[in-house]
Amino acid sequence: MTQKDIKPTTGPVGGRIAFVQARWHHDMTSQARSGFAAEFAERGFGGDRVDYFEVPGAFEIPLMAQRLAARPDYDAIVATAFVVDGGIYRHDFVASAVIDGLMRVQLDSGVPVLSVVLTPHHFHGTDDHIGFFRAHMEAKGREAAHACLEVLDLEEKLAA
Repeated sequence: MTQKDIKPTTGPVGGRIAFVQARWHHDMTSQARSGFAAEFAERGFGGDRVDYFEVPGAFEIPLMAQRLAARPDYDAIVATAFVVDGGIYRHDFVASAVIDGLMRVQLDSGVPVLSVVLTPHHFHGTDDHIGFFRAHMEAKGREAAHACLEVLDLEEKLAA
């Protein structure tokens, strides 16, 4: 099955998706959200089936994902953040905590959690880098939509 073969699905529990977005580096995370929403719309998946939540930063995403996974109305959760080395702390510790937390939520709850948490090792605030990463986040948001639809399709097949 290719990504283009994936059809919109209702999912086993109503087909709602929670999209959790960090406000830190909002210009970047908004690109992932836009790409995700555009891909869903292009595939005929209604935007009214996605609920958007914002949290202050990446570190807050796993707790929000855990709370959303505990609710019966979400079949999948998508998270986006942009974690970079700002020279003050080691961004790899934050990135690891967030990614590990998302995996823990997924495994503990059984609700698929998809990540658009990007953690570039070298990010510079130049126009070229900003442009590159904005485009990259948009593409990753689209990829997350592909993956989300595929996971929901698999979940529906497993439930049958």
